[in-house]
Amino acid sequence: MPRVTPADRRERILDAAREEFAERGFAAARMEDVARRVGISRAALYLAFDSKDALFRALVSEVITEMMPSLLPSDYGSLPAPALLRAFVKNAIKRIASPEMAFLPRLIVGEGRNFPELARFYHETAMICILGAIERLIAHGIARGEFACPDPKTAAQCVAGGIIFAALWRNVFEPVGAEPLNVDWMAENQAALVLYGLTTG
Repeated sequence: MPRVTPADRRERILDAAREEFAERGFAAARMEDVARRVGISRAALYLAFDSKDALFRALVSEVITEMMPSLLPSDYGSLPAPALLRAFVKNAIKRIASPEMAFLPRLIVGEGRNFPELARFYHETAMICILGAIERLIAHGIARGEFACPDPKTAAQCVAGGIIFAALWRNVFEPVGAEPLNVDWMAENQAALVLYGLTTG
């Protein structure tokens, strides 16, 4: 195993935490196992993150920070809202349903009642960020006359629902024998359905 240097230690720890939480869930994940995956001592891990909660929170923040810029530009400018929303839905479904990310909604659904502070943190950090981005995008389309929507907040929740469904199907139901989901086809259809409901024609 390559030597872990201070420069790459945080990234290596978060990668290891992602693997540990994905395989074991939150309750069963152990800090010593994360340290073992990285190749550092348990004490060194605790110097970087003082608890499993802190490690999970850092991982969620990292996932959202790295994902959002790839889904939507920071400034919509004069870009057409339908094209932006289609790209967002397709990319979000593919990203959030991928194995390296889909464990997060699965973990929150499965263990959130037992760890309400973590569920609250995920809601405030991830869900509000994603819902807010979708709502702003819908408002952008309304302002340009491209969308007709009396309630952008509820519409944003509907859009997010299809994205989360894909993640849960891939990581909860497929492992127990459900028909595999064609993520690309699901993304195409979800985007088309959303745009059909929002466009003024």
